[in-house]
Parts: sequence; C-alpha cells; structure tokens
Amino acid sequence: MKLHKPHADIFIPDQLPVAQALARTTHMGIGAHQDDLELMMYHPILACFRQVDQWFTGVTVTDGRGSSRTGPYADYSDEQMRDVRRREQRHAAALGEYAAMVQLDYSSKEAKDPSHRHLVEDLKALLLAAQPEAVYTHNPADKHDTHVAVVVPVVQAIRELPREKRPKALYGMEAWRSLDWMQDDEKVIFDVSAREHLYATLSGVWDSQIGGGKRYDLGCAGRKRANATLLASHASDKATMIEFGMDLTPLVQDDALDLVEHTRGFIRRFEADAAARLARRLGQ
Repeated sequence: MKLHKPHADIFIPDQLPVAQALARTTHMGIGAHQDDLELMMYHPILACFRQVDQWFTGVTVTDGRGSSRTGPYADYSDEQMRDVRRREQRHAAALGEYAAMVQLDYSSKEAKDPSHRHLVEDLKALLLAAQPEAVYTHNPADKHDTHVAVVVPVVQAIRELPREKRPKALYGMEAWRSLDWMQDDEKVIFDVSAREHLYATLSGVWDSQIGGGKRYDLGCAGRKRANATLLASHASDKATMIEFGMDLTPLVQDDALDLVEHTRGFIRRFEADAAARLARRLGQ
C-alpha cells in the first residue's frame, strides 16, 4: 500500500499482511481525528467485534499535531502530541480488534484544502483495497470544519471508483453536532446497547484528551443514552444507547446529486416540520 505522506501508518493488530488484512474489510470508518472513530461510530466496530466474517477498518485523516492540550499535556510539543495520539489510536485498534488501522498523517490545513488531491487518492486506494460494504464518516451538517472537510473527499473518492467497487452504503455520523434535529423517519438508527463495557474501554483510551480536560468519553456516552431515551415520547425505551446517522447512500448511487443540496434537504424538512407543528398549536 503506497500512501502519499511519508509517515502514514498502517497498523494490523493481528499482524496479517496488509493486503490480506484490508481485503477482509466489510465496514470502514473514516474520521478526521484520532478518537473520532471510537466516539462517533461504535456501531460498525461493535458489529465486527470478534466476528469471523465481518471486519472493521479504521482510517484517521489528520496527524494529531493540532490537538488541544492542557493539564499533564500542556507542555507537549506538536510532535510529542502527534506521537501520543498515534499510539492511542493503535491501542484502540488493538482493543477493538480491527482488521486494520490507517493513519494518513495529513495536517488539518491540508485536509481542509479542497484542491489537495493526495487525500482523495489515498482514500481511493484504501477503498479499492478494502472494498467495504458500508462506509461511515462525518455528517456534512457537522459544525467542525475539519470534520466537514473529510466528508467531501470521502464522497469524491467513492464517486471516482467503478460502480461495482463502491460501498453499498454511506453514513454520516454525529459528532460536533447532534443529529437529533433530523426527522425521525430520516434518521438512520443504530442500536449500540450491547457491550457497553467495550465502548467505555475504547472511549477511555484517549488520555491525551481526557487528561487534558475534554471528557469526550462521558459526553459521547451521554449523547447515545439521551438518543435512546428521547427518541420516542410515547414508548418505553427499546435500547440503552443509540447512535444516529445521516444516510448519504444516495450520493454513492447518483453522481449528479449535489452534496450541499442533499444536506439542505434534511434541514429544510426539519424547518418545515418545526414551523408546521408550531402553526398548528397557534391555530394557523
């Protein structure tokens, strides 16, 4: 596997040859930062955990140099932070028994540059080698610029693949903005109630963030619990933890579909529903 960045890292927890490890992939997660995979897309990790016929491959785009740092990490240099974050991501991959963990080592600036072709080419190479059935990434309505910047090359890379080699499904997951606002019948609902201890273990790996004052482990677990309880107002809970996804599969199937307009469609339908609900109560 030839990737563009000289310090890109491919880690195979069970030490299979890279080509063989990638080829067994059924689910692929593509996140901007170390920890995005574990915090926002537990569903594919859980679906593949200790399964003989389903395997999760993780891809992290950025290098970790720009991570926030306080407390015990306050004096860490960018290079030290990069090394810590890389080790933590490898540790999560080993605990989650991933098929492979790829860290592409781009800076956030590079990832956010729409003219930067290398990232698209790296993603295409990984998608061709793995040919996952489903891909999970950030949702295009996220409020973090680097998260949104990753969605664009993911869609572009998939669209540059032959149709027969494209994933059957593409989902945008919630991270720096909940997807609770979406219409219930448009949410992709992933029940991740099983093995809560595994989720706690994976989300707790990130000492560089938790020890530095960001309790992503508690915040993201709380969101999943809130999703489960607040999904339906007139029914008992059917799950203890739920992740919401935005269905981006139409973008895989129709190259003419505009990503911005696809995203606006969800927002407009939410706006129409909220306005109509209020108008009914006002007798309008």
